[in-house]
Amino acid sequence: MAGTTRRPARARLQAAYLLRLTALVFAPIVLGGCYAGYLARAAYEEGRILWNRKPIDDALARGDLPADIRAKLETVLAVRKFAAEKLGLNVGGAYQSIAPVDRSAVVHVLMAAPRDSLEPYTWWFPIVGRVPYRGYFDDSDATAEAAALEAQGLDTMVRPAVAFSSLGFFDDPLLSNLLKLDRVELAGVIIHELFHRTYYLAGDAMFDESAANYVGSASAVAFFAATDGESAPATIAARGILESDLKFARFLLQQQARLLDIYMAKPPKEELDKRREAAFAAITADYAALAPSLSGLERFDLDKQPLNNAVLVNYLIYFHDLDNFAALVRMNHGDLRATIAQIISIAKAHPDDPFYAIWEATRAAPALSARR
Repeated sequence: MAGTTRRPARARLQAAYLLRLTALVFAPIVLGGCYAGYLARAAYEEGRILWNRKPIDDALARGDLPADIRAKLETVLAVRKFAAEKLGLNVGGAYQSIAPVDRSAVVHVLMAAPRDSLEPYTWWFPIVGRVPYRGYFDDSDATAEAAALEAQGLDTMVRPAVAFSSLGFFDDPLLSNLLKLDRVELAGVIIHELFHRTYYLAGDAMFDESAANYVGSASAVAFFAATDGESAPATIAARGILESDLKFARFLLQQQARLLDIYMAKPPKEELDKRREAAFAAITADYAALAPSLSGLERFDLDKQPLNNAVLVNYLIYFHDLDNFAALVRMNHGDLRATIAQIISIAKAHPDDPFYAIWEATRAAPALSARR
């Protein structure tokens, strides 16, 4: 199991897996192509994480462990058990260990989009296919590449990423920076990453992230309802995050339509610039009215940087068609295990357009007002 292997054996495993790791896990977070220096850096960073992981049980055995950290580590172990037994997720040996990281962001993620489109700029990598982001270990590298893309006329965004999944090829440890989250947020992130470990549709980041986002938030509600009680503060907080996810997704759908009206008209550049800046101002005002009703991670911080297409694309990737996932839950009478299996089954059967296939499947779903 992860974290319990003796160090010499772990070193041998690392040596055997580093090449596969680079292609499978860190392909989206190295600087593209097959540059040996970046591949070596990727292998080094993951190797360091794997080498330094320690069993969570060992941490819990410490008598001087702060109470809040103890509660979070116990939550991680309980969540992985719940995910395996109640949700049917591929947990394996993931999140049985913890690894220290010396910064809040594991990588700095660059995203880009044309100034007249909400289609993301993409990069191609082995195994994972085309993805709408590229990661850097140093913020300065990310911002330099963003500047180069902006010089080509693209909108850009650089953001930190605090977690990642190796898609089941390794027993991912809990990264210590995640202990800054509260228990409810932490549970959602762990289940989000376990969904990636269970299923990954290569080349469709929007489906992968939106599905994992919904499954993580909805499953956190189920977890805390089962462990803490239906009316417990953690359960109420988890429900608030799920409702915020759905509300924010609807908001983004409206704003996407607003911008598409402009971009599909293909106005001259000067008119395009004026119209989109006016649209961004309106979106900012609408978000200011919505923001007080949202709860959860800082993913809702739409007002923390100037709006552009890349910023909006970032959010659209994680919050697309969430209401249809919720409709599947209603069709399955609240059975999340059955819903997760159905999401994966539909995506496997319709890899070219899983969102449309899920929408078709939800036409028999009970109306939203029928929810308890």
